Amino acid sequence: MVEDKTASALEGIRVLDIATFIASPFCATLLAEFGADVIKIELPRTGDPVRSMGSASECDEKLIWLSEARNKRCITLDLRKAEGAELFKQLVARSDVVCENFQPGTLEKWGLGYDILRQVNPKLVMLRVSGYGQTGPYKNRPGFGRIANAFGGISFLAGYPDRAPVTPGSATLPDYLAGLFGAFGVLMALRHRDRTGEGQMIDIGLYETIFRILDELAPAYDKHGYVRQRMGPGTVNVVPHSHYPTRDGRWIAIACTSDKIFERLATLMGCPEVAGDGKYGAFPQREAQREAVDQMVADWTCQHDRDELLKLCEQGQVPCGPVCSIDEIFEDPQYRARQNILHMKDERIGELAIPNVVPRLTSTPGKVKWLGRSLGEHNKEIYRDLLGLSERRINELTEKGVI
Repeated sequence: MVEDKTASALEGIRVLDIATFIASPFCATLLAEFGADVIKIELPRTGDPVRSMGSASECDEKLIWLSEARNKRCITLDLRKAEGAELFKQLVARSDVVCENFQPGTLEKWGLGYDILRQVNPKLVMLRVSGYGQTGPYKNRPGFGRIANAFGGISFLAGYPDRAPVTPGSATLPDYLAGLFGAFGVLMALRHRDRTGEGQMIDIGLYETIFRILDELAPAYDKHGYVRQRMGPGTVNVVPHSHYPTRDGRWIAIACTSDKIFERLATLMGCPEVAGDGKYGAFPQREAQREAVDQMVADWTCQHDRDELLKLCEQGQVPCGPVCSIDEIFEDPQYRARQNILHMKDERIGELAIPNVVPRLTSTPGKVKWLGRSLGEHNKEIYRDLLGLSERRINELTEKGVI
């Protein structure tokens, strides 16, 4: 095998991932994809609960663990024990970033709060993700992605107006967003540290990541008292902008975000007279007759198979796309050309398809080096080679349940 000598953007940065589930660990995963040395620290014997969540694989780990714990070196350590806390401080002294998502006050109870860790390493950057953040009247409430979707405002918008709110795509959406915002925060904090020598803490509440992406929801309410309601597949402020059925029982997404695009669509549908100076030519006219406009588009799409519609819309310069299921994604030539699906070989399970790295960097691209590893697989590598512990000491700590 030819050695990959491509430069890594985050080479030389060491991250301690002491978090569980997805949110803060996803931040560490993103950093690991771009070259950071991420050490995943888990409770001895049990490990991160994600190891046992979701779909099974041929080994002891579940598929989500194999995919989302990529590129991390795995060790075990009980932070609740005095010897474990001391070992953790030794690791902190040799690291740049700590990612955690315990309930606020937990690390402080163990004597490992940020005020203590920054004394060990004044340059330390610490990401803290929790349901509601480190402050406020709700800070001690437990929180997961579903709760963040609900409290953050997106669940209320998901579904049809005459039915109960539904899951907005995935209950884990806030977790992944928190990891993404967290990685952004870590990189800014590292930039600040490189200029000043000072570390800092990053505080994210899961619900905040949802609230931040809801376009004009807040200003529209503040200015006009407008409370947006559920609209099914429709979208506020633009129409037609929805999912439409096709003759072959599939769905197509069409997005007319301007009067000009609607004019192109109307021409495709064989009714150019409704656009321009016609009855649906301007957005306010279409908004006032949203149901009729959507029905007109649906009546047209139902006359054609999906692939035919895609070609027609492409030729007519109307933004459109298939509503893809995962099996269709695996067969799609665009996904293939962009190598969005990465096939990784692993000695435990053979080959596994996982989402590839995003974003693409031309000079320092990210890469997946390995899938999520076994619990404690790198204990000796870290404790012996990084901290300098003897084999005897490592065995003692193992027997005592510290590692």
